[in-house]
Amino acid sequence: MSNQYHLEEFNRQVATLLEKEYHDMAGLSEEEFIIHVEPLKQLIEKHTFTYNEPEEGYFPFVIVIKSELVTADQTIQRVVRKKKQGFSVMEADDIEKFKPIENLVLPEGMAYLLLDIDTGKETRNITPNAALQSIMEANKSPLTIDEGIAVITHFPDTMQKNNCFYLLGSRCGDKRVTALWLSTGKPKLGWCWAGNPHTWLGSASCGSRVGGLPE
Repeated sequence: MSNQYHLEEFNRQVATLLEKEYHDMAGLSEEEFIIHVEPLKQLIEKHTFTYNEPEEGYFPFVIVIKSELVTADQTIQRVVRKKKQGFSVMEADDIEKFKPIENLVLPEGMAYLLLDIDTGKETRNITPNAALQSIMEANKSPLTIDEGIAVITHFPDTMQKNNCFYLLGSRCGDKRVTALWLSTGKPKLGWCWAGNPHTWLGSASCGSRVGGLPE
């Protein structure tokens, strides 16, 4: 079940989203935006976490805002790590082509919780194709683009020079997989080939997702 850390962390993440003006990007007032996220706190109170507090590469939860509300090409630019702003080498319409893979079902509503997150340091230097199979066999789920950006929005320091991660939960029908890594110290959204391993990229996963808020 939740503890005081989880409740304080939830409030911190909501404040972060407001500070980064997610409501403005969504065309909403702060109050209208909070309607999408505040009820998620009740779901935290009911969950038994694998990771009670952040460890290296592991997090209890993050609040995810769907790209239907605020697009990924916008949110990556609101990521800031050590005063350096995130960016993407992908065009907005290309990012939009990447959809959740088969059998990956997202909660209803425009915001939800990603639970028991592993950024995949144990899968570095393993091809995305092979890592996806091991993630599924472990009864976990790969992260989507929106979810990966949510992780580094709330925990930007999880990105390290030799320890970043693929987002295997979003595909567009070709051999590319998206990933997040550092480029001259800046958080970067880009893509790699699904059959190629990289020593500095793992494959991020989660234990579950919960939501169910009004559209």
